[in-house]
Amino acid sequence: MGFATHLGPWLLGTVKNTTGTTAGTIRNMGSTTVTQTAVTTVSDTTATTLFVLPAGAMINNFLVNITTAYAGTTGNTITVKIGSTTLGTVGGATTTPLSVGRATFTITDASIATYQNVGSTDAIVTVTYACAGTASGGAASITCLYTVRDSDGSANPSSSAA
Repeated sequence: MGFATHLGPWLLGTVKNTTGTTAGTIRNMGSTTVTQTAVTTVSDTTATTLFVLPAGAMINNFLVNITTAYAGTTGNTITVKIGSTTLGTVGGATTTPLSVGRATFTITDASIATYQNVGSTDAIVTVTYACAGTASGGAASITCLYTVRDSDGSANPSSSAA
């Protein structure tokens, strides 16, 4: 099995246009969710590119799996951004190291517009690790789940209405 490229968005479903009011006659098309995954480590103390999202994409979620514990003494923080917009963080001002397992990714209110549409050009997603104390060890796999849409952010059909 290999990889394939497609210039999306993909529209999937069996009924393209609404022609009635019962199931099987009402438009049921939707877009696919895709993912990109990259690894970040304790050495990413300056903005490091994780991946690039296509123009118009809608971010659904981030999953952060700590694969090697971050053993910094205080303030272990992983920050994910597009440009100057912080999409979310893991960790924070705590004395607890980031342990192996699924981490909680805290989304900022100011980033919601970027989640809805990353913009009219491809968006570079970066990650930065910071530690207020002595940093050692640490690696995480970060996955972005997103929906591919037109570069202006539109997805047709956008609803089930005719």
